[in-house]
Amino acid sequence: MLELGGGAKAAGKSEYVKDVTEANFMAEVIEKSQTVPVIVDFWAPWCGPCKQLGPALEAEVEAAKGAVVMAKVNVDENQMIAGQMRVQSIPTVYAFWQGQPIDGFQGALPPSEIKSFVAKLIEASGGETGNGLGDAVEAAEAMLAEGAAEDAAETFAAILEEDGELAEAHGGLIRARIALDQLDAAGAALAAVPPKLSDSAPVEAARAQLDLAKQAQSAGPLDDLKSKVEANPDDHQARFDYAQALYAAGNAEEAVDQLLELFRRDREWDNEAAKTQLFTIFDALKPNDPVVAKGRRRLSSMIFA
Repeated sequence: MLELGGGAKAAGKSEYVKDVTEANFMAEVIEKSQTVPVIVDFWAPWCGPCKQLGPALEAEVEAAKGAVVMAKVNVDENQMIAGQMRVQSIPTVYAFWQGQPIDGFQGALPPSEIKSFVAKLIEASGGETGNGLGDAVEAAEAMLAEGAAEDAAETFAAILEEDGELAEAHGGLIRARIALDQLDAAGAALAAVPPKLSDSAPVEAARAQLDLAKQAQSAGPLDDLKSKVEANPDDHQARFDYAQALYAAGNAEEAVDQLLELFRRDREWDNEAAKTQLFTIFDALKPNDPVVAKGRRRLSSMIFA
């Protein structure tokens, strides 16, 4: 049940801020977020804190001039969406990128934190960070992509000595440790991330990769699991384990297919384990990976259909 309290002015006529309803949520949020990050503001006309947060968010979005857009959802008129997004109080804000909520918060925030929230979202979607160490981060990422994980780890560590609050470097160091199969060291690097960066997109992606790397250590034999699923398509645990083993074997696309099938058959199974695992895989892969884009679209169509 929604515990709603607060209120905001209706969205004005703007290129970047729009009122969104259940009828156009898919188009204005899920589909639009494939190309530009979308901030979704859940509000109601009678909500006091919303009157503070809404205009401040709108101002930052307008200032970004298209680098991010905003969808305002009146929960009184669109309770189905609010329920699907598990909105428990308002104001609640979600940030969508490529079909998936990647950040969010509840309640009003001071202007500095609103500005940071919007900037982080733009950065996560490929915007400029404005940090002088950007070239060094790119060089370290290139090393990692080329298989020089040890060199990448050393470079990321050196960057963090210069700027310990650079989320991209923290995420890169964790991923480099994973590539070296140093999962304990990767866990230590994750634990060293400053709390205010723990929910940043680069750190979330690295955390997801670490979770999946740990799962891979206990993944079962592919053929055995495949046989179990074929023998009993309603064996949800076998299908989940099969998806886990597929990902561990490097077949992310088929792993996503199996999890989507599990979600289709029983979305509530094991406390929505299929959806949770899908989000973990989406977080771990690159945002522009075709597997991510296709998987998110299919999942969104199931959720919001």
